[in-house]
Amino acid sequence: MGYTLDFSVVWHAMPALLWGCVGTLGLALAGMSLAMLIGVGGVAARDSKAAWLRGLVIGFVEVVRNTPFLVQIFFLFFALPLVGLKLNPTATAVIALGINGGAYAIEIIRGGVQSIHKGQVEAGYALGLHKGQVFRFIVLKPALRAIYPSLTGQFIMLTLTSSICSAVSAYELTSVAQRIESDTFRSFEVYFSVTFLYLAISWLLMLGFAVISHRFFSYPTR
Repeated sequence: MGYTLDFSVVWHAMPALLWGCVGTLGLALAGMSLAMLIGVGGVAARDSKAAWLRGLVIGFVEVVRNTPFLVQIFFLFFALPLVGLKLNPTATAVIALGINGGAYAIEIIRGGVQSIHKGQVEAGYALGLHKGQVFRFIVLKPALRAIYPSLTGQFIMLTLTSSICSAVSAYELTSVAQRIESDTFRSFEVYFSVTFLYLAISWLLMLGFAVISHRFFSYPTR
């Protein structure tokens, strides 16, 4: 028990750690953007008349949500090159985060759209609104208001999940911390500081999302 704390190694490495935070946010933002595209497209396909397309989306959601993220990213990084598709660590991380987040986004967005009662849409048409106005004012805005908390929670979860991308050497906070720890052997100081940085990232994101929610989504859902 003669261990002496020395946070000077963390202080000297702080610029690298802060750049690691930027890398984490970049991966999360790119991954969530891809997840939203998958989510919106998945909802459209999930509600299509083609049974095979609905089955494909349901199968995708079930497979992704019931397998570990680490297995998914290892499959993309180590298995796909065997069939001739090799991705660099950053692309692998973004695609893996996008696929994982997309499976959850499909269910979140679909739940929001289904929360709009058909009677509200019919009332919009009865008031003389055209199709675009009905979609914008009666379907889209209340649906966004309803799914906003879940989507922002998913984004924060995706930000924290990005730490697993260090397993394929993607540039983000945990991978930077691993390199600093291997150089200094100051595991406690490095990972204590990284824990604080992840907490700070999460709190700042929650604060930012709360401000956006108050500014743009303070209207009632019904």
